[in-house]
Formats: sequence, structure tokens, C-alpha cells
Amino acid sequence: MAASSETMLKKPHVGKKRKPPTRYWERTEEDGKNDGKKQKEGDNNEQTPQQNNTRTKKGGKRGGKRGGAGKKVISGKSDPFPGSAPVPEEKLKKFRRGVKGELPPRPQYKLRDVVIRSEAASDLAQKQNARYDLMLPEDAGFLEGDEDEDTCTISQDDIVDAVDITAGAKYFNLTLSQFGPYRLDYSKTGRHLLLGGRRGHVTCLDWQSKQLMCEMNVMETVNDVKWLHSEALFAVAQKKWLYIYDNKGIELHCIRKFNDVLRMQFLPYHFLLATASATGFLQYLDVSVGKEVVAICTKAGRLDVMAHNPHNAIIHLGHSNGTVTLWTPNQREPLVKMLCHQGGVRSVAVDKTGTYMVTSGMDKKLKVYDIRAYRPLQSYFLPAGASCLSLSQRGLLSAATGDIVQVYRDVWGIPVTKPYMAHRAKGSVWGVHFCPFEDVLGVGHGEGFTSMVVPGAGEPNFDGLDANPYRSAKQRQEWEVKALLEKIQPELIGLDPSQLSQVDHSTWEQRHEDRVQVLGFDPLAKEKFTPRLKTKGRSSSGKVEKRKKQVAHEDQRDVIRQTVEDRMKIDKERKEKEKKKAAAAGQKSALDRFRK
Repeated sequence: MAASSETMLKKPHVGKKRKPPTRYWERTEEDGKNDGKKQKEGDNNEQTPQQNNTRTKKGGKRGGKRGGAGKKVISGKSDPFPGSAPVPEEKLKKFRRGVKGELPPRPQYKLRDVVIRSEAASDLAQKQNARYDLMLPEDAGFLEGDEDEDTCTISQDDIVDAVDITAGAKYFNLTLSQFGPYRLDYSKTGRHLLLGGRRGHVTCLDWQSKQLMCEMNVMETVNDVKWLHSEALFAVAQKKWLYIYDNKGIELHCIRKFNDVLRMQFLPYHFLLATASATGFLQYLDVSVGKEVVAICTKAGRLDVMAHNPHNAIIHLGHSNGTVTLWTPNQREPLVKMLCHQGGVRSVAVDKTGTYMVTSGMDKKLKVYDIRAYRPLQSYFLPAGASCLSLSQRGLLSAATGDIVQVYRDVWGIPVTKPYMAHRAKGSVWGVHFCPFEDVLGVGHGEGFTSMVVPGAGEPNFDGLDANPYRSAKQRQEWEVKALLEKIQPELIGLDPSQLSQVDHSTWEQRHEDRVQVLGFDPLAKEKFTPRLKTKGRSSSGKVEKRKKQVAHEDQRDVIRQTVEDRMKIDKERKEKEKKKAAAAGQKSALDRFRK
């Protein structure tokens, strides 16, 4: 009794100690499995045996990290939203890739599998593009004034005071009064700026970090400057010839075939540099191989107005008689000739979608055309006319009049009564250009260069595989190699790029007629023989082709037999005619006595 009492004293009866509640981030994997098992047991107790068996069959293995219905389990519970998130139909329509074609017949199982896999990959790409489009965070913001406040009265200094220091640094002036006025060009990525002064000053710089890349004076007149496919090379149209330099200012080429060049445009996907000269020639230079593609005499006099359509790579030229002509390197004559103004054309600009064209002329009018229908949409009167035009990626239009630069918004929609923004430069404006992917407008004038801040001008979401403003030197090299491999040939330039995926029916019909004349029969008149599907290896590709050839030879024998019979019939008729003629010639006539 004493021992037992001591034992009772040493081990008093204590109730089961309860564990404190744990949070979901403190749980271990075993706790999650136990919770899942308990939940599953509770569900099984509530269900009937028949339902329990069905659930077990669908779910497969019981336990682990899968629920009873075969769905993945998160923290011991089934996913309330199984599967991928749905994509709105409107977004899918935006990235749709045409209508699906018919599948090949079942005997062609290999081709059928290839087509099915390609269509599945295409559908996946459409959905992924739609999802990524939903996730694009950036949006273009425009300048909005207070009530009864006109945005064109807001100065650049007011904008700089209102924005952060990074955006405010994009507004600056370069005082270069000695060698002006200046032409300018931004690189495709929008990172680098190229300036060319009328009196020979050429410089390129990284305008965001204000780092100078090179600066030189060519000691002769500079008419235009243009970046090539990357920021490593640029072209300068000097007084007499065309020169190519690298970003260190080293002269690489002097192309003497291109003389008296006034304006230049570069086609990035074709690696073509298009030049317009004072002698009336439109010339194309393939910068990847350094050869002249074609030289076209436009027969329109001096060419100092030039633009290119980014959508289809068509060159637009403005002439002194008020017409605008559209050119490709494939034809010696213009594709389209439009009468746009009563006086000479001063400037032309085309938007990035290839839908609208804006022109300004000596008649002091600014006109907007729909290139698809070649008809004018809007016409505006400017008191002094516009000498330079430029369209941004978001559809803003900049028009320079003397030393005033005006920016308009939605010029092809409803008629615009007042400009969106306005700025007075220090000298007469000689060139304007919007910077890609930035809300910046570059203005070259007689006193140097001005970088304006224009809210809503640039595209906020860029394609890193096409033009990446933040790419490194290694990425630029890789992109350059891929772009050269994917270079589009000049022969494929046309008004409608979608025609490249269509069949030229007229050419096919003409070839078919020529083939019929050569063969003497129409090989497509009769339906093609389709061999019956046989089993046990008797429908292999070789045996199917052999059976097709046998049937084709039989058809050809019938055609040859019929042709031989027709020829024999014709020969027989010809011989009978000759016999009749000989018999008629053998008979004597009363007139034979007059023959000598």
C-alpha cells in the first residue's frame, strides 16, 4: 500500500494537455496530410457507399496531396478554382490567327498529327498573348488641364515643375548656334539621338544619360542623317556623296553612286536605306551586303519630301506639283499617284499602322488621308503652313510652323479646333521627330536642339524581342544576327502585305493552260485516283504511289490511243483528198489545149 501510495503521489492523474492552435504558415507537411485525411473521412461518412465508390474511382489513389475528386490540394483543401483562368473573348479576337483549315484524311495520320499539333500550339500562343496583354501594367497618360484651362497654354517649365526629377530631366536644350539648323533622328529603341547640322556638325549621344558617343565636323554641307539597323552605324547625306560612319565617328564607307542625296529613310526589316536626291532619283541601298538594289528615275524633279510607311515599307514622295507618289523597289513606275495640294508638298508623315497619311503643302493646308481608300478625311488651315510633320506611336501629330511647334491629338477623328500642346523654339525649326517609347519630341532648329516633354506620345509597353531600350551589348549582337537571318527581300514589298499568304489564281490558270497545250490533254480534268485503304502493310507509301502510277499509266494509254486514232483518221481523210485531187488532175479537159 505504501508503494502504491507513493506511486500515486509521484504520478498524479492529469488530463490530456491541449496543443495551442497553429497557423497555416506554421503547419508542417504531416499536419496537412492529417487534416486532409480527417476531412476525407468526414466526407466519406456523409456520403452513401455508391457515391464513395464513384469518388474513389475518379480520384485514383487516396491520400497524399490529392482530394477525393482528383483535384490538387492546397494546404489540405481542394482548389475552389480548378483549371486555368478564362480569357475574355474580346482579347482572343485581337490575337486570332485566321480560320482553321480542314484536317487531312485519316490515312495520312502523320500529316494529320502535325496539323493538329501546330493548331494546338497556335491556340496556346493566342491565349498566352491575350493573357500577357491583360497583364501589361503601363498605360499612356495625357495632359489634362483644370476646368476652363487650355492645355496648349501649359509651358514646358510648368510640366517640369509638376513631374518627378527623372521625367523633368527629359526636357533640355542644346545651344548649337554656330553650325545649325539641325536635322535629327532617334534610334529604333529610342535610346540614342543623332544630330546633323547644316554646316557640317555631326554628333550622336545617349540622350537619357547625356553621354556623348562621338562628335565631328565633316567640313561640308549635311542634308540629312539617319540611324541604320542599330546604334552602331549611321548614314550622313553630305553635299556630294553618301557616307557611312560608326558610333565612334570613324568613316566606314563613301558611296559615290548615291550623289546629291537630300532625304533618307531606313527600312529596318528589309535592311534597306532609301534615298531621294536632287537629281530626281530614288535609290535603295542594301546595308547588309553594301550593294545598290535599284535606282529609279521618278521624272518629278527635285526630291526633298520623303516618308515611309512602317506597315508595308512603301516610300511616300512629295513633289512640287502637289502630288504624293507611292514607290516600291520592284517597279519603275509609282504604285499610286495622289493629288493632295494645290501647291507644292512640304512634308509627309504616315502612322505606324499604315492607315493614315498626313500632308502639308504650300497652300497652307494640313490634310489627313485614309491610305486604304485614298480619300481625304480632314482638312485644316494653318495660317503659315507646316514645314515639318511627325507622328508619334500613339497618334499625336507635331507640326512646325516657323519657330512654333504645335502638337495635335486625334487629327483623323473629329475635327480639331485647337492644339494639344504648343512650344516656341529659339530658332526656325528644321526637323521634328518623336522619340520611340518615350513622351518626348525632339526639335532641331537654327539655334540647336530642344527635347520637349509631350505626355501620351510614346508607347508604354515595348516588345523586348523587337526593340528593347534596355538591352545590353550582347543582346544587341544576338538581335542583329536574328534580324539578318529573318531579313525580308525587296521583292516582297507591296501595298498589301497580306497578299504574300494568298494564291495568285491568274498566274496558276495561265500556267495550267500552257501545260494543257504542251501535253495535249488536261491532266486535271478527271478526278485524281484515291487508292483504297488496305490492311496488313499493303497501304504503305511506296505501294500507294505504285498503284497511283499504274492508274495514271492506264489513263495515259487511253489518251494516247485516242490521240493515235484521231491522227490516223486525219491522215486517212488527207490521203482521200489527195487521191481525189490526183484523179481530177488526170482527166482531160477542153482547156488543156491552151496549156504550154
